[in-house]
Amino acid sequence: MSFKIGSDVDRFKSIVKNKFKHNLGKYVSSEHLIGQQGNKKITIPISSIDLPRFTYGSLNGGAGQGDGDEGDPIGGNGKKSGKGKAGEGEADHLMAEFTPEELAQLISDELELPKLEDKGKGKIHAEKNKYNKISNSGSESLRHNKRTFKEALKRDISTGTYNPNEPRIIPIRDDKRYKSASTQETPDVNTAVIYMMDVSGSMGETEKHIVKSEIFWIDLLLKNAYKDIVSVFIVHDTKAREVNREEFFKISSAGGTNISSAYNLCSDIITKRHPFSEWNVYPFHFSDGDNYGNIDNALCKKILSENIIPNCNVFSYGQVKSNAGSGDFLTYLGGEFADNDKVTLSEVENASEIMKSIKAFFEKGK
Repeated sequence: MSFKIGSDVDRFKSIVKNKFKHNLGKYVSSEHLIGQQGNKKITIPISSIDLPRFTYGSLNGGAGQGDGDEGDPIGGNGKKSGKGKAGEGEADHLMAEFTPEELAQLISDELELPKLEDKGKGKIHAEKNKYNKISNSGSESLRHNKRTFKEALKRDISTGTYNPNEPRIIPIRDDKRYKSASTQETPDVNTAVIYMMDVSGSMGETEKHIVKSEIFWIDLLLKNAYKDIVSVFIVHDTKAREVNREEFFKISSAGGTNISSAYNLCSDIITKRHPFSEWNVYPFHFSDGDNYGNIDNALCKKILSENIIPNCNVFSYGQVKSNAGSGDFLTYLGGEFADNDKVTLSEVENASEIMKSIKAFFEKGK
């Protein structure tokens, strides 16, 4: 005997998704998520979901019958079993699986984000089939009637069997023609995302964890919006360098800060590898706002104004609050680019504000 459980499975998935949405702030900065970038399935520990179950017991007696005093617990002897002292042990969790697309859609819906605009054409080509050829063989559903009868008419005329007074054309097997597909290469819209992170001494592990968490969700949203994504990772203190994804998330903090070094490298990468005429370009910079004086601030403004902002969809700067950093750079950018629609600024005081920061970055739909 088989049971249809599809509706129950869908209902359970809906419960899990709602549980995730209601506890978004808890999951958004989870260490468990950071290491799953690039996976086809992402697992999230969901706790405290009460599953229905049968309870077996005696059928003797009715409600309110039997021995007992006021205040006694119903069922059992009033004692609870457990292991360890208070605060020890872990709660049971249900490992819920999501595809990156599902997670991105959940976040997008929760933050009410608009659809991102497509700009620029890329060099990565996709093959697309179009029925623009004629073949002597194929499926009857693809038969080209006009060409078939044209071939039959040509045959009748060439053999002298065609009678214009009684035009009667009957195609034979050799007359049949069919629509045939050809493969054409068409350019897809490409996207380059350039992540820049301050790794100077004032950026501690807490600050970098907030940055890594935010980048995880930004990555999901952009990959859900665009088919082809190239991710570039830049770290900087007084000097900037390009690193791979793994090194980006493991690098330690040290040294002073020259933000202009990162912007110079970012500008060079856009010009040489991802020109805005062919790519969507999204530079993201995260720092605690502690830069090396007004001279470097002015240099940052020059690079942004002349090289980066005109050549990207939107430039996004996220400032993480740090006890060791001055936090002045956000104020400086806010004063210089207050009226620039292609500049988005966000301040993140703690992990609970990551979603607010992401909303600020994407709410313009650029």
